[in-house]
Amino acid sequence: MKELNKSMIEYKNSYEELTRYCQSILTEEELEKIAKAYEMAEIILGDKKWSWGEQILSHSIEVGKIAINEIGLGVDSVICALLHNTFNEVEDKEAHFHQIDKLFGRSVKNILEGIAKINALDTETISVHSENYRKLILALSGDVRVILIKIADRLYDMRTLEWVGEDLRQKFSTETSYLYAPLAHRLGLYKIKSELEDTALRYLNPEAYQYIVKRLEETSEERKNFIAKFVRPIENKLKTKGFKFEMKARTKSIYSIWNKMNKQKVGFEEVYDLFAIRVILNSTPENEKSDCWQVYSIVTEEYQPNTERLRDWISIPKSNGYESLHTTVMGPLAKWVEVQIRTSRMDEVAEKGFAAHWKYKGGAGSRDLDNWLAGIREILESKDTNLVDFIDDFQKNIYEDEIFVFTPKGDLKKLPAGATILDFAYDIHSHVGDKCVGGKVNGRIVTLKYKLQNGDQIEIETSNNQKPKIDWLEYAVTSKAKSRIKASLNEAKKIEAEHGKEIILRKFKNWKLEFNDEVIRKVLKHYKLKYAIDLYYQISIDKIDPLEIKNLVVEETTPTEKDKLEEVLSGDQIKDLRFSKGNDFLIIDNNINNVVYKLAPCCNPIPGDNIFGFVTIKEGIKIHRYSCPNAKDMIARYPYRVIQARWRDTEKQSAFQATIRISGDDEIGIVGEISQILAKDFQVQIRSISVDSDTEGMFDGTIRILVFDTGHLEFVIQRLKQIKGVRHVVRSDS
Repeated sequence: MKELNKSMIEYKNSYEELTRYCQSILTEEELEKIAKAYEMAEIILGDKKWSWGEQILSHSIEVGKIAINEIGLGVDSVICALLHNTFNEVEDKEAHFHQIDKLFGRSVKNILEGIAKINALDTETISVHSENYRKLILALSGDVRVILIKIADRLYDMRTLEWVGEDLRQKFSTETSYLYAPLAHRLGLYKIKSELEDTALRYLNPEAYQYIVKRLEETSEERKNFIAKFVRPIENKLKTKGFKFEMKARTKSIYSIWNKMNKQKVGFEEVYDLFAIRVILNSTPENEKSDCWQVYSIVTEEYQPNTERLRDWISIPKSNGYESLHTTVMGPLAKWVEVQIRTSRMDEVAEKGFAAHWKYKGGAGSRDLDNWLAGIREILESKDTNLVDFIDDFQKNIYEDEIFVFTPKGDLKKLPAGATILDFAYDIHSHVGDKCVGGKVNGRIVTLKYKLQNGDQIEIETSNNQKPKIDWLEYAVTSKAKSRIKASLNEAKKIEAEHGKEIILRKFKNWKLEFNDEVIRKVLKHYKLKYAIDLYYQISIDKIDPLEIKNLVVEETTPTEKDKLEEVLSGDQIKDLRFSKGNDFLIIDNNINNVVYKLAPCCNPIPGDNIFGFVTIKEGIKIHRYSCPNAKDMIARYPYRVIQARWRDTEKQSAFQATIRISGDDEIGIVGEISQILAKDFQVQIRSISVDSDTEGMFDGTIRILVFDTGHLEFVIQRLKQIKGVRHVVRSDS
């Protein structure tokens, strides 16, 4: 591991470089404050080092340089950069912050307190399951300068990552990828964002990083020749029109190339937009828009544009202040090229970020940033927020393009591309979202699923009877909408789960069993559930039967059929039932007049059939044949409801309905002959008979008769087969 070490002379040189950056933009009074801050930092930090050998004071100065030179922050932020490591080196932190308040003001003290909260978390690695991560983002979502200084701090860390151990490299790189790079993007710090992403990729996936670096080097000369050929005719036309401009070719960042290769499942050669051409105009404020559109016209006259790829962030800038006109055109060799058109002022904002230029200089758009930070805080302050989902949505929302829509009063709203009516409703207020039933877009009625388009004017319709539903999560795009829907669903789930908990506790009490933590753990493992609330919820909605749980828990003894029925039927219901000697079978009387059990109409069992009982929710016990078409499913899905049953041996005969399917040649009088034989010869009572004939001289009939048992039925079937013209006779289930 390398060691980063500087002498006191090098400190002075580094600090003097910082003051040179400050002199061009700060007053004498502000420079004196920075000198006091450096003096305090030097006294407290001295030549102290971190474990990897870096001197802390040197680090603080370098962060100050980034803050003022690369981000464009002011005096308070530079002071905070110099002092942000001091509170870890003082014993009386309260006195230290009091002194900072006295010397530099409340604003500096508040920023440093925010940074102190973040640094005190000291997480081993970023973990979206950790409560510390929630606190980290909440701390960042206060004063925006806390974010900006932490980004400057992290940028320097990433630039010097080779000096630290492997564990810290992984920790810093993962945090950067999850949090700091997306935040830099959101604040318009695109250059810094790209550097953070590239460096994180270098350490998290070195093979992919080195592969792309090598391929970029190999294709460098080819790109230069192509760019020169592409740029030449545009340059000539712009000069002819009298524009003052500069043209740059910006190669796509390594991370962006890697991300595109992964998302689109393509190789390096198939990433068509490896670079973009940037036209930077030296325009007066009043001519900025018209100049950009004139250049757009010149570019698209020379090269064919892809109209679907036009991005107009000049008419309505992004919420982070970004302004530019993007188009994609077909260049030489049939290659697509992205062209970005902007003024020098717009380019400066794009390089250094919206917040640094306007947030503390009275910028009119600062309200957007405040609202965004407030929205982040509102989401995270809810204890129901799932951090895994939040981070996923957070990154997606930040990197997506924006669309611009209007309220009925004409107020502008900015939402991520793909946002729906539901997202718009939640953006107005959480309660509006919860009660949303749809809306009107440009006067036309639409559903919750409607995806908003640029320029839509939207009116939300609500109902007091409406409640968030699980499928809403499929329509919502924004973090705010998803978090609120999940919170509402969780509340409803908690109420349902309480009911389920009451059910299982009552059941276990009746069974004289203890429902303790050990039982809960066993049941959760069996059903592959994570939390007890999920178990109680599934009990309440009848997805898990308490009897299943009992059978899972009580493994020592095998319950008899009588035991099973006593669990689900009252004493009055089972008192007249008859069981075999060991209570292993329910005995079914030939004379079915017991209200507790009934013969199932789906298979019409008769004495002699192999049968079982099935305990239903509301209709008592249904007796089925094992050959019933529904038997296999019932036994497989609800084995705990299946009761072994047998017919009672008795000489007393009762009649049971059976159904016979019969077919054969459609001869004159055959139906009458069948009826006569059944009624007169076999003395069988016919309940119904129906026959259909076809054009080919065949008939197909269904006969319902009353028989005593399976032997009687089989006798009838065999005799029917002997009738001339009858071809097939079988028993039917229904």
